[in-house]
Amino acid sequence: MANLFTLNDQYKELSARDDLDPQVLVDTLDAIDDDRKTKLDNLATWADQLKAEIDFIDEKIKTWKDEKTYRQNKLAWIKQYMTDVMDDAGIKKLQTDNHMLSTRNFKASTVIDDEDKLPSTFVTQVTETKPDKRLIYQALKAGEKVPGAHLKANRNTVIK
Repeated sequence: MANLFTLNDQYKELSARDDLDPQVLVDTLDAIDDDRKTKLDNLATWADQLKAEIDFIDEKIKTWKDEKTYRQNKLAWIKQYMTDVMDDAGIKKLQTDNHMLSTRNFKASTVIDDEDKLPSTFVTQVTETKPDKRLIYQALKAGEKVPGAHLKANRNTVIK
């Protein structure tokens, strides 16, 4: 009795091919001279293998996404620390042996503190109600008070 992931030679050879489109696969399977039960059993085994490979790839993707997010956050923390140190020292530009560092202001981020406090003129409804950050940003930038929102400075260090 074969184990769960053992295919006979014809199916093993077929599973190793990367050039199969659906029609070629059907034609090749039709050409294999096996009884229906054996053919379907081998295809079920192949499907089990593919499912296991897909699950493995999905787990790897999740791991890589988590790692990317962690590194993006770490980069943001480091750059924020550098910006804070330079701001505290009143330094706008600094030349090190390896880098030119300079602080600069980027476009401020619009932060919604409480959606329920936003005036209706700043909320658009597509399929769900959500704040129109562009309108809120423009109003806040122009000096208007928008209850439930504020601008958050977006200051960072540029590394060259």
